[in-house]
Amino acid sequence: MTTLYARPRTARPIRAPESPLLARAITWKASKQTYLTVRFLVDRDRVADAYRAYAYFRWLDDRLDAGEMSAAECAAFVRRQQDYVERLYAGERPADLCAEEEMLAALIGRNPGDGGLRAYIDNMMVVMAFDAGRRGRLITEAELESYTHWLAVAVTEALHTFIGHHCASPQDESRYLAATGAHIAHMLRDTLEDIENGYINIPREVIDAAGIDPHDVHSPAFRAWVMGRVEQARACFHAGRGYLARVKNLRCRLAGHSYISRFEGVLDAIERDGYRLRATYPERKSAQAILRMGADVAGAVLLPHPAPSARLHRVEG
Repeated sequence: MTTLYARPRTARPIRAPESPLLARAITWKASKQTYLTVRFLVDRDRVADAYRAYAYFRWLDDRLDAGEMSAAECAAFVRRQQDYVERLYAGERPADLCAEEEMLAALIGRNPGDGGLRAYIDNMMVVMAFDAGRRGRLITEAELESYTHWLAVAVTEALHTFIGHHCASPQDESRYLAATGAHIAHMLRDTLEDIENGYINIPREVIDAAGIDPHDVHSPAFRAWVMGRVEQARACFHAGRGYLARVKNLRCRLAGHSYISRFEGVLDAIERDGYRLRATYPERKSAQAILRMGADVAGAVLLPHPAPSARLHRVEG
């Protein structure tokens, strides 16, 4: 990323106002699972920063989705946030930060040399910029692949930054696959809600080849694409479990398997529905689902790496 501001010759530590209560409140409201993961699994000296990291981007994403800004205003808003990141890393503190932006200032100020955190912030900013520009238009397969990769890198680097950051982790091609599968499942889960907000998650090439309307989510062609995405996510999760088995930190493995199990429940529901997507999946929050997720996580951590699932369902008209 570029910046209009020159780097000072001597960067001084940034002393940002603390904002732990705001970050915790935003996280609790947005995701109870994320809140509890941070509370119980994150390294003790990084808990406050983990809440800030999640809460800042949750706030930014909500601002973009609120529908209160035009596409041009959304793009300008993200550019301003990217500029703040550059200035903060350069040791310059902007004077016009709002309360939520103070979380970003505190996060960077406390960890100016952390490469994993920088990778998280930079990739999440690219994700935000892409979302700000894709509302109301079709995206290509290449754009969808890049979008998923940016998000997967951000999530994975955040995982290792905040949980077991002193422990080594594998640096091979499987590093980002668990988060890749999760993002695929996440986009399928939110497809109907995203359509309502002007975001189309199915690529242009699939729409053009099948001659379908992107809103016709129950058509055989759309469901066939959903089935392919479910199978891709399953394969990513299988490879991701193999990666996590080689991660040394137990808490990091627990968090990773919990993340996978959370979205495997979504894939199970989509398969049971014959790849017909719905607006909500309330069963993933049921007591039975939570108990099953706990058992799956415990088994994945304590038992040998499982064989891949072969569950397939037909797509019928």
